[in-house]
Amino acid sequence: MKRAEQKENRRQEILKTGLDLFIRKGYSATRTADIAKAVGMSEGLLFHYFETKEKLYLTLLQIAADGKDNIFELKNVSPISFFEQTAKTILDYIIKEPFAAKLFVLMNRAQYEAELSDRIRNYSTRQSDIEYSVNLIAQGQKEGSIRKGNPIALATAFFMAIQGIAENIARNPEAPVPEAEWIVDIIRNK
Repeated sequence: MKRAEQKENRRQEILKTGLDLFIRKGYSATRTADIAKAVGMSEGLLFHYFETKEKLYLTLLQIAADGKDNIFELKNVSPISFFEQTAKTILDYIIKEPFAAKLFVLMNRAQYEAELSDRIRNYSTRQSDIEYSVNLIAQGQKEGSIRKGNPIALATAFFMAIQGIAENIARNPEAPVPEAEWIVDIIRNK
């Protein structure tokens, strides 16, 4: 194995371990010494990969935000197709990669961490899935593909169902995952 590949594998191990500790203990209670010990390295070596705990946390939030941004890049699809594709993409991904499910937990918890710096808090308070979806829901209601009701409440129901599923998979990767269609039925006009 080449040195660069070994270094990247080690970096990924640090990210996964840090993610596990951050979602289990919270940002404030997780120490870099805890992460270093869990991956079997010195704290000094950990700092060669991530200069600070905040940088490690920011990297995880950036990975989560990038994944979310990719989902919201769907263009030229009907509103109901957007929600169908979004649900399927997210659920398929969290089935294949438990790391993704844990990122959902991290993004949610970051909003409640009292000691987070403004830079970290900005990642967790970017435009939410719900805010982004409200106009799509209203458009789908006009077209007749999305049920009547408050667009904010419908978007909340849709995305909180996905959040809950992701959190369940993060805790129990062997748990059954609902069909994407079931989640879309929360908002679909029947």
